[in-house]
Amino acid sequence: MRYIFCCQSDLGSVFINLLRRLALVFLFAISITSVIGVGSAEAQTYRFTSFSVQGNDHIGDENIIGQAGITPGKSISASALNQAYQRVVNTGLFESVDFIPRGRRLVIKVVEFPSINRVNVEGNRRISDETALGLFQSKPRLVFSPNVVEQDAAALIQAYRAQGRLSAMVTPRIIKRSNNRVDVVFEVSEGRTVEVERLSFVGNRQFSDGRLRRVLETKQAGSLRALIRQDNFVEDRIEFDKALLRDFYQARGYIDFQTLSVASEFSRERNAFFVTFNIREGQKYKFANITTTTDLPEVDIAKFQRVSRIRSGQVYSPEAVDNTIARLEKLALKKGLNLVRVDPRVTRNDRDMTLDLEFALVRGPRIFVERIDIEGNATTLDRVIRRQFRVVEGDPFNPREIREAAARIRALGLFSAVGVDARQSSAPDQVVIDVEVQEQKTGSLSFGGAYNFSTGVGLTAKYMERNLLGRGQTLNFDVILGLDNSTGGLTFIEPAFLGRDLSFRLDGEYRQTEYDYTNYDTQKALIRPSFGFPVSEFGKMNVRYALSNNKIFNVDAGSSAVLHTEEAAGAVLSNSVGYTFTYDTRNKGLNPSAGVLLQFSQDYAALGGGDNSLKSTVKLGGEAKVFNDQVALRVTLEGGMLDSYGATSVLTDRFFLNSTKLRGFSPAGVGPRDMTAANQDALGGNTYAVARFETEFPLGLPEELGINGGLFFDIGSVWDLDNTNGGAVDDTMHLRSSAGISIFWKTPIGPLRFNFSQALQKESYDKVRNFDLTISTQF
Repeated sequence: MRYIFCCQSDLGSVFINLLRRLALVFLFAISITSVIGVGSAEAQTYRFTSFSVQGNDHIGDENIIGQAGITPGKSISASALNQAYQRVVNTGLFESVDFIPRGRRLVIKVVEFPSINRVNVEGNRRISDETALGLFQSKPRLVFSPNVVEQDAAALIQAYRAQGRLSAMVTPRIIKRSNNRVDVVFEVSEGRTVEVERLSFVGNRQFSDGRLRRVLETKQAGSLRALIRQDNFVEDRIEFDKALLRDFYQARGYIDFQTLSVASEFSRERNAFFVTFNIREGQKYKFANITTTTDLPEVDIAKFQRVSRIRSGQVYSPEAVDNTIARLEKLALKKGLNLVRVDPRVTRNDRDMTLDLEFALVRGPRIFVERIDIEGNATTLDRVIRRQFRVVEGDPFNPREIREAAARIRALGLFSAVGVDARQSSAPDQVVIDVEVQEQKTGSLSFGGAYNFSTGVGLTAKYMERNLLGRGQTLNFDVILGLDNSTGGLTFIEPAFLGRDLSFRLDGEYRQTEYDYTNYDTQKALIRPSFGFPVSEFGKMNVRYALSNNKIFNVDAGSSAVLHTEEAAGAVLSNSVGYTFTYDTRNKGLNPSAGVLLQFSQDYAALGGGDNSLKSTVKLGGEAKVFNDQVALRVTLEGGMLDSYGATSVLTDRFFLNSTKLRGFSPAGVGPRDMTAANQDALGGNTYAVARFETEFPLGLPEELGINGGLFFDIGSVWDLDNTNGGAVDDTMHLRSSAGISIFWKTPIGPLRFNFSQALQKESYDKVRNFDLTISTQF
């Protein structure tokens, strides 16, 4: 490490100070030689009854004498005296240290390091001052230490290496000030980023290079290299990529998968790396015989055998094994068998490439949790972290549960780094769980613009905090102001209401809209508290109450009499209670290449408000990946029904189909219309049903572009009105359908989707839309 010292003095004073330092070194060498002796250092002994410390201004005498560790009145050898001298030197607090024995008195002369006046960083652009200073141990008003400054410079260099700037240099510059103070300035030369020009694989037969590249965190440099930082070469990221590849293959039955080596070749001409993963896939294994056994007399094995969901012929998956172990151990806890553990025993059948799996219920070791220590959470309360554990002090120690707790803590999204380890306690049958976290920013305030095909241009302001007051709560507030529309929303979420696995959510919303495709305005105000809780491994229930005030106004004179009638009725106050059941196996089921989503909701409004109705909706979606996960197939079926119990439904409660539900048509472009009215506005319907079929596949373009193609076919309709204006409105069910192509593009601002559609079945009064740009989401 190179240091640059600067001081405000002339050349003569510098030379005189240098001579003084050389003289002090020479005298010290003479004193040590004469007092301790070169040839008889081990034979000479000392006995000191008093100590004198000189030259210290900030460090107390007792501290220095204590560091030396010399006992008054006790005989000490010259070797031990030298060790005491080294202990004082190794504190790193002093620029020089002298031990001068004077009879029974030891004089300790020290020259303290200066105190730090200011710490600054210069030349940094990619890493902010705040981030860089947070990496340093050197702080103002602390004692200057060359070793600490060297560590600070190394930490900043490592931060640049994590960004792919392998040539970054950091040089500490020490500026002397008056009163024994110094300024520490870190001069930075950031250098250029080193990109990954090419990611390739050797040994892969079942999955293409393109598919495996999508698994890795590291990306190839592409046209968006200025925005995508994952294409920078980071050595630690390569290690993470190896773990991702292993998880990917093992989740698909390749239990013998190995990354044999990773070759990273640097090209000076391209200033980039060419990274090649040499892998061995192995064979694909499936489950054969699945059994559950035990030798424990207190275990009713028949009840445990029904827990396993793994079936013979199913492709091997570590997640399936872990989930079964978790269910078995959870059942054991319910039955009071606290020390029962599940030992999975696997027997390989290499001839037919199957695995026999035995879940053996055994008695675990009598090891208990003494305590849980949490460090690093300066803002987040301990209870936010502690409630992620399913064990408390005094419970039996379960390594699997500790790993799952660590995963839950990481899933909170509040910490940039999480470490959970167990260590031996003072007692042989107890362990201490150490949790160390590193907090990250959880709040944001943003201002910007927005554009929507339906509402036009608007200004947006949004505030979001995901760790309110360190309690793990979420507070979100957003406002969108347009020329003819205004929207405001407030959301508060408590993920662990009353410390239980029960979430509480409060939503408030105000919306006033005037769409381009309507000749009326709507206004909606809503307050909705709700509770959510799990009901099964993949199931969740949400119950809610809502108080809303809705009205339609400014209806154009040329609009339907149906709309004028609803405008004359004025605002509608509605009290409702409802629930939503969700069953979701996407990204967490037994099959990593497929998933199912089922949602069923009902809202019942009959609590004394102006609206009495039952509104029901259902959605069923499925996804499967075929051709070695290269092609995704998706199907979505959804529908809804509004029953007003013989009364007339209102516009703000009825169903409309937008361009995300039925592509190829404008928002509210299909459904019942009053053909006798001049405007022919969409009136919505009490019933709707839609089916969407689509596929997504690679286009053969470079993977770093993040562009895929797709095809889709939609079919559906909305129909049924309580008020047809004397039969002027055709509210019968007429099927509409459309087909088209999609372009999926993963960009730094989010996944975009471009739909090019063509309506196949439509009515003469329907409004079509051949192009649409949306944010790509799952079914």
